[in-house]
Amino acid sequence: MRGKFLSTTIWTITSMWFALAVPNAGASCGSANCFLVTGTQEGISVPGQMTLDVSYRYIPMDIFHRGSSKTNEAVVPKVDFENRIIIPDHHREVRTINELLQVDVGYGVTDKLTVQVAIPLKNDRSHEHFDEVGEPGEFFTREDGSSGLGDIRVIAKYAPIVLTRHLVVVGGGLKLPSGEYKLHDTLGKINEPTIMPGSGSYDFLFSAFYDYQIVPHSLDAFFSGSYQLTTENDLDYEFGNQILLNAGLGYLLTEKVSVSGQINLREAKRDKFIGGGVSSTGGTWINITPGIRVQASDNLGLYTFLQIPVLQDVNEVNLVARFGLAIGASYTF
Repeated sequence: MRGKFLSTTIWTITSMWFALAVPNAGASCGSANCFLVTGTQEGISVPGQMTLDVSYRYIPMDIFHRGSSKTNEAVVPKVDFENRIIIPDHHREVRTINELLQVDVGYGVTDKLTVQVAIPLKNDRSHEHFDEVGEPGEFFTREDGSSGLGDIRVIAKYAPIVLTRHLVVVGGGLKLPSGEYKLHDTLGKINEPTIMPGSGSYDFLFSAFYDYQIVPHSLDAFFSGSYQLTTENDLDYEFGNQILLNAGLGYLLTEKVSVSGQINLREAKRDKFIGGGVSSTGGTWINITPGIRVQASDNLGLYTFLQIPVLQDVNEVNLVARFGLAIGASYTF
């Protein structure tokens, strides 16, 4: 049935709802993640049903922006945790390649309550920049990236309305500081916070999702919003709070193939260090995202989404994404 398919199909990108969207909220050195609705993680599961979703996300960032416009270079500050200062104009960005391998597990507790755990198994950031800009010892390095387990998210979702045409799901959860956030760079100092696999903080997650069947079992519209309330880690660093908004249409082409188009907005507040704002952090991003999902069997679904940036407005200067790709598979049992 279309309703069952959609609540299974709208289950990955608003976790992309937070599981995806936010390990770090785009600061200097250019971290990024896909933010969208995949249809595999946003709905609810029937009692006793478990859903396993495995996804891979790839985001190359090699475009320099000042505000919402392209610029010739992006020279950004460094957070010097050892000396508890921010060094302005410290390094010149070149490129960051973001890759994320994630596993999401959902379990239907009741007909209206589902619990999910999102596990970023490998949060990989390959990073290149010129360090010590303007100093006699300025040098290029591609060794200051990082890789490892990201921050795990535990989420509870409740559906107060489940009707033939209407599905409403609200959720809340907690992001745990399970990822490394004190890895060292090539100079032996704590690396940039947005390069780390984790944030080192407990964050609170809130979400809402609505699906309306315009033509039952054929055409639907969906809307979602989520908010991440961050806290400060023990390095006195706090990532900016973040809001995600998504809206789109899904259409069932055949019994097994569904296509969708959506618009995605992410807004992140400026990061803070020792209570003060960190330049080249935060901003607003808007993408248009076409996607396709194939129901390979009654239990197995395959999906692909391509995010195309239409607005990338950063504070000060920073790297922005060329595109975002998400591919995955979900299995229910």
